[in-house]
Amino acid sequence: MEDNFALELIEKGKRIDGRKIDQYRPIQIVPDYIKKAEGSALVRIGETLVLAGVKLEIGKPFSDTPNQGVLIVNAEFSPLAAPEFESGPPGEDAIELARVVDRGIRESKMIEVDKLVIKEGEQVWSVFVDVALLNHDGNLLDAASLAAVTALHHAKIPKI
Repeated sequence: MEDNFALELIEKGKRIDGRKIDQYRPIQIVPDYIKKAEGSALVRIGETLVLAGVKLEIGKPFSDTPNQGVLIVNAEFSPLAAPEFESGPPGEDAIELARVVDRGIRESKMIEVDKLVIKEGEQVWSVFVDVALLNHDGNLLDAASLAAVTALHHAKIPKI
């Protein structure tokens, strides 16, 4: 039944929500949404709503990369965002989303991790990017990536 419905929509060049195949959902970006974070962004794509925040701390480098800072991306799927999400530790979907967003940031080299070194082998900046899904209605990867990148773009290293 669902397959037939999906095929009919494709044949008509439409989507379930009535948009044309090549029509984007409305996108809204609010940078610096969280004032106490080093960087943040609230992103809405259609009805999907994602909040990303960046915190920076001085820490130790990983032993296998003593000449690089640390980047860690976390994702949280709140039960408020969709009925299928549960409280507790991150599920497989949240872990996979964090991995993909992390990989996109690393592979693009938008953060030069070697420039996060304060004293090689001893002190580096650790960059934590937390992505919180507030409402889930599709385009989650796009919304999470856009929120994380915008939050990083607006992040400022705190004075020490």
